[in-house]
Amino acid sequence: MSEIKQSSTNFLNKLALSDECPEAYASNIIGGQWTLVICSWLLSGKLRFGELKKKLPGITERMLALQLRKLEENKIISRTVYADVPPCVEYELTEIGYALKSVIMELEVWGTSHKKLIGE
Repeated sequence: MSEIKQSSTNFLNKLALSDECPEAYASNIIGGQWTLVICSWLLSGKLRFGELKKKLPGITERMLALQLRKLEENKIISRTVYADVPPCVEYELTEIGYALKSVIMELEVWGTSHKKLIGE
């Protein structure tokens, strides 16, 4: 299935646009329903998987795991495993992940203004 996805015209256009446009590249990395929300919770410090799950009640465990893996692959977060029983895993923003703070804060301001504008 991923071979089909990666050879699709849409995927190839997305790659080409990302190569030419840093904004599109950034959007591809941090876009998605959960990515910025996870990052915004991690701005205040390390969190365990269960703590993140409680802060994101609408997310499934599978989706949270997939999102955390994607963020780790993109070096936005780091994952630390402690040799406890049961194992303890903590997630935290990396330096480049923490650099999203100003973006997240500006999106919060913009989102609040936009909601007021459209009357929600």
